[in-house]
Order: sequence, then structure tokens, then C-alpha cells
Amino acid sequence: MALKSTIFKASLAIADIDHGYYADHALTLARHPSETDERMMVRLLALALHAHQLQTVCQGDGQLAFGAGLSDPEDPDLYLRDFTGRTRLWVEVGQPEDKPLAKACQKADLVIVYAFHHAAEVWWRGIAGKLAKLDKLQVWRVPSEAAQALARLAERSMQLQATVQEGTLTLGNARDSVHLELQRWK
Repeated sequence: MALKSTIFKASLAIADIDHGYYADHALTLARHPSETDERMMVRLLALALHAHQLQTVCQGDGQLAFGAGLSDPEDPDLYLRDFTGRTRLWVEVGQPEDKPLAKACQKADLVIVYAFHHAAEVWWRGIAGKLAKLDKLQVWRVPSEAAQALARLAERSMQLQATVQEGTLTLGNARDSVHLELQRWK
């Protein structure tokens, strides 16, 4: 018998001062049985960082949503599509292979990877040369300690606040918060 995804609900209040974007998002996250809280929360972090693109890229007429992720390797972890159906943003979380990233770059205007695992440096050293020619690709490093701290915020029902200011993100609930400064690798 196959295991089912665990459903998480998040009320996310975003204050993106850098981009002048302020909005509340009611989100449903399906955590695949093989997905960790850490990975799920990095997906949520990616949404908080890119929510402003609903206005700045799609002028309010688009869809920012979680993809099938681990359930379908052909689907992004997070995507932004404009009203024409064009994929403006494709986000992958973790340490994906080079060939799926190359395919994603053919399908989307921008592809972003958020690498967070403690072995991300080893992954990057092994794949950086293969990704060098992908002009539409950005790769960001989420510090391991910060990703682990994000996992501690995970609850089946979450009330979270995200503040983006001067390129950094603070994500928290009523009890705790995590301050993240990402490092751009590509």
C-alpha cells in the first residue's frame, strides 16, 4: 500500500520591502512521504522570496504555485505562470541533476535552484561545470543551519510571517524566527 502525502496548511504574511510587495497567502503544502520538513520549508521559503513576481513579472495576472515536486520529477517544486500559460519561473529545491535542469531552462524564462543539504557543496563541485552554459539558471545556497531551523517551524497548521529586506529573509511564527542570508553560486 502506497503512503499518502501529509497535508500542511500555512497562512503566510509576506512583507517584501525590497520589492514593495505586501500580501497574505493561504497555502496548502502536500509533503511527499519521502520529503523532509526541511525540504518542505525550503519550498515555502522559495515562495516567500518570489511572491513579488506575481506583480513585478505578471502584473497581478499570474499563478504562483507548488508543483508536484517529488511526486513528478518533470514538474517543478514551485512555478510562476503568467495569464498566457507561459512559465516565467521554475524553482527546484535540493540537488537536482543537470539534464532535468537543462530541460527546465528550455521550458521557463528563469530556473532557480535552492540547494540546502549539508552535502550541497559536494554536489555543486561535481555539477557546476555541467551547468555553466545554462544562462537562464541561478543556483543559491541555503545555509544548512538555517534550513534545519526552518524545519523546526514546520507544523500541520502554520501562521508565518516573512520579511524580505536588503536581500535577506526572516521567516517566523509567534515563537521563533529564522534569519536567512543566501549565497549565490551561479
